[in-house]
Amino acid sequence: MSKAFGSRYSIENSEEAKEYFEFVKDLLDSDVVNEMKNFRHHYSTTCYQHCINVSYYNYLVCRKLGLNSRSAARAGLLHDLFLYDWRDREKKKGEMPHGMTHPKVALNNAKQHFEIGKREEDMIVKHMWPLTLKFPKYAESYVIVCIDKYTAMLEIGSYLGQKMKEKAKAMRTKQH
Repeated sequence: MSKAFGSRYSIENSEEAKEYFEFVKDLLDSDVVNEMKNFRHHYSTTCYQHCINVSYYNYLVCRKLGLNSRSAARAGLLHDLFLYDWRDREKKKGEMPHGMTHPKVALNNAKQHFEIGKREEDMIVKHMWPLTLKFPKYAESYVIVCIDKYTAMLEIGSYLGQKMKEKAKAMRTKQH
């Protein structure tokens, strides 16, 4: 079972976690979702781990707010189902930036492999709002916008914090 952000607190035994895994088990068992493990997303975080992080926290917040937590969990897991290294695409001239295009790619991939409801569709295709310009339609869509940015900041912060620790250790070693 996963530990969110490498935390020392395991989520696997909570009542919420059991419900969460029931909602997304079929997605986690699919080859296409597992393919996201092959793509780095935010520094050392894979696309798969980022989607797990977004999915679980999106589920928790929506559950707490009395929103559709099942759709929130599923859309969170599929919101970045783009299956390529976006850094390679950023280098191509004339293409729209990844941040603006990948939600549609993710939605098309999700629809190709899974049954996606209207609420999940809106969450996936608008998770990068305001870059995607069209306003989210559902409350759950606004939640995923916030959760995606929050988890990205945690992932980037975790990486940068580790790099700072390594640099500080190297500096201390040099001084002695």
